[in-house]
Formats: sequence, structure tokens, C-alpha cells
Amino acid sequence: MAASAASKVLTATVDFVTSSTSSLTHRRQLTSSAPPVTAAARIVPHPPDLVRWVRREGGLVHPKLKIADHPYHGLGVVATDDIPQRSELVVLPSYLPLRLRRDPEPDGGGEGPDSVLSQLARRVPEELWAMRLGLRLLQERAMVGSFWWPYISNLPEAFNVPIFFSREDIKNLQYAPLLHQVNKRCRFLLEFEKEIKLMLEDVALKDHPFGGQDVNASSLGWALSAVSSRAFRLHGEILPNRKNADIPMLLPLIDMCNHSFQPNARIVQEQDLNSPNMSVKVVAETPIEQDTPVMLNYGCLSNDLFLLDYGFVIPSNPFDYVELKYDGTLLDAASMAAGVSTPSFLSPKHWQEEILSQLNLQGDQALLKVSLGGPGLVDGRLLAALRVLLSNDEETAQRHDLNTLMSLSEEAPLGVPIEVAALRTVIALSVIVLEHFPTKIMEDESILKGNVSSSKELAIQFRMQKKLMIIDVMRKLTQRVKMLSEEKSTA
Repeated sequence: MAASAASKVLTATVDFVTSSTSSLTHRRQLTSSAPPVTAAARIVPHPPDLVRWVRREGGLVHPKLKIADHPYHGLGVVATDDIPQRSELVVLPSYLPLRLRRDPEPDGGGEGPDSVLSQLARRVPEELWAMRLGLRLLQERAMVGSFWWPYISNLPEAFNVPIFFSREDIKNLQYAPLLHQVNKRCRFLLEFEKEIKLMLEDVALKDHPFGGQDVNASSLGWALSAVSSRAFRLHGEILPNRKNADIPMLLPLIDMCNHSFQPNARIVQEQDLNSPNMSVKVVAETPIEQDTPVMLNYGCLSNDLFLLDYGFVIPSNPFDYVELKYDGTLLDAASMAAGVSTPSFLSPKHWQEEILSQLNLQGDQALLKVSLGGPGLVDGRLLAALRVLLSNDEETAQRHDLNTLMSLSEEAPLGVPIEVAALRTVIALSVIVLEHFPTKIMEDESILKGNVSSSKELAIQFRMQKKLMIIDVMRKLTQRVKMLSEEKSTA
């Protein structure tokens, strides 16, 4: 990522948290402040006992579980004694998860708070599905006597995610794709605030989904962050095409289990969403020792999504990667740096163009976003393009299918010299990407030794992990080049 690109994106980013509007007089206000707030700070200073509430409302909580602050994982669900494998840890009956109610009138008609809320939810783009459920969360938070208040009052008062970062800390991310996403969410929240105010301007108090309270970008950001960091998508109703529709839900207590790529528990859904006997369970996948937190796998996600949605960064995340644009000029520069320059990067032959089109890297509808990192180390389309462009053997290239050309596990499909040249080009490309970060890893480490805010620390950890991941890609590809070269010399 070029520094100029980062600055360009950042300039457009709006720090919406500073725009605060006063709520109407009401017992439960919807305004939310940005951090700094301690990690354990809840909406109310002394919220109801969540475990006791789940049990009282018909749920099951294993007697050897408690909510506790873990020194590494933070607040979560922890075992107070050894728990055997396959034990049911938490069971929620169908009425305890919080989800968006079924639209009472799909055509937008109807009256009442739920109908108005559904109209607002339909204005949210699918990619921001968390905001739809977030509207329901805000509705329940504003409602005096809400059934879910014991759960909602245990939610964090604030979230340390990038939409709440200061401008300076957003800049500290140093990574254009994430800056773009932060900017997009901030702009959406500001625009959605205006839409909501316009829609609710003449709504009677009895039909107001938020009990007459103002909803601003800050409270919308709180709700979006609460849902994106805690909701699970479970099987819902069966669609006409016989496929299951995933329904996002907030699962009280279950959503306090923290993340691990090696989880000791998993979520099991029994029965269809519309069944009165539907339940959601957390079951122990392994024996859980005393004082061990219950861990679920949130998904094989990059650090971009972990930071954007959850507010943390995974060190040495095997699913992290960097995005870059497929560009012939950039590849030509990388190949020259690697000492394997070829005119094909800027002027590919006709047969090479055909394969690039099949890879969707050329043409009007081309998808030019490629990546470095992740489980495959190199984006398959990028690897295939390099192999083809560095080769003069049309017959051999045409003989292989795209899956073979895209696979790093395939040993030199176009020959060892081409494979070595392709991998060296990727290594040189990695160096170029690494050099576009404004700071070096040693500088980042030095900053972290000082007294920095939690958001600045997260931003620096994020960019450090990107750089370390790139270095790891270079190291592994260099080992592969060495192995191929040794095999060639002994052949």
C-alpha cells in the first residue's frame, strides 16, 4: 500500500463519534461514547447476573461455569473445575436469542414500532447485515421493561473498533483496504442517521421503534459493533429453493465465549428456527480444565475482519493476507528486481491473454484484486498468471487446467526454471509491498514500548502483523526456491 493512497483514503474518513446529539428525556438513553473505557465496563455499573437470568428463563448453564476476567483473553466464560468432553455447557431455548422479528408486512404496510423498524432495516445494505439486527438491539435497549434488559445491560459500554478510533489512530493502520472499509462504515452511519431522522420525523410516539429517542451515528455505531462482534448466523427458515436462510442472532452468555482457532467448544443448533423446540447449545469439544476459558472458533478470518468487527488482532494469524491490485507495470518492476524480466508482463502474447481472461485478470469485467498470504501463501490467480507470462511454451501451458496452474502444491507444472522465476517475482513483489509501509517493524516495536492508548496499540499491532506475515511469505517462498534449485542441480 502506497503511503499516498493511505492518506487519500484517510482524508475522506469521517470521525463520526464526535457528532453527538442529545436524546429525548427517557430512562435509558441510546447515546454511546467512544473509548477509552475499561474492557469490563458494562452499560450499567452493576448489571444483573447473566448466568442466573439464563437459568431463570429456562436455559441451562453448566454448574462449573462462571463469567470471569481472564488475564489473556479478557472477560469471558471460564470453567471453575474440570469439565468432561461432550458436556453441554450452555443451552438456550428458542425464545432467548435476540433476533430481528419477521417483517409483519413485506410490502412495507402495517403499523406499529415493529413495522417501522422493518422499514428501517430494509434500507440497510446486505453487507452490513449486523446493522439490521443492531436496530432491534437499540429498540430493546430503549424499551423500559424489555425482556432482554438483563442481557443488554451486560453488553460493553463502548467498543474499541476502528470506527471509534481517532483520525490519527486510523492513519496508524497504514493499510488502504482497511482504511477504505472504516471510511465506508463511517459514511454509512452518518447517512443512515439522516435517513432515520427523516423517516421518524412524523411517526407517532406509540409507533416509534425507539420510544421517541433520538438515534445518532454514535448509537448506531455502538449497535453495529455490538452485533458484528457478538452475533452468530444460525439456520433459519427453509426458503422456496429448499436452502436454509441463515439468521443472525445474539446469543446471551454464549456470545461471551472468546475466540480460538483451536476451540474447546462448538455451537450446536437443534431443530429448525421456527420450531418451538429449537435450542442453541454450546458443547465441549475437548475436556476443559479448571480455570480454562470456553473458546469458540469465530471463523477463518483475516486480521482485517477481526479488528473491524471484533476489536482484536490475532498474532501469526494463518488466514491473514494483504490485498494488492494485479498490474502489469508492478509485476514488470518486481520481475526486474528479481532478475527475471520478460516483455510479456506489459505485452502478453495472444495465448497468454486468453489464459489471463480465463483467470479473470483481463477484460472489461476483470477482477484485479489479488493477495499475498493466507493458507495458500500466494493468490492462485496471481501465481498462474506469473507462470504463464514467464513461459514461452504455449503447448505445455495450454495442456494444464487452471486449477493446476493456480496451485502452489503442484510442483513446477511449467518446469523448474519457470517456477523459480515466478516465485522470485512474488518474493520481489512482497519486498515492494513491505516497503510501502511508512514504518519499519523495529519502529513499531519501539512505539509499543511507550505509553500508548489502547486504540493506537491495536492499530500498530495490526500493521506489524501485516508486515510479519509478508516476511513469513518471503521466507517460505525462499525455502521453496532453494529446494527447487537443489533438486534441479542434483537431477
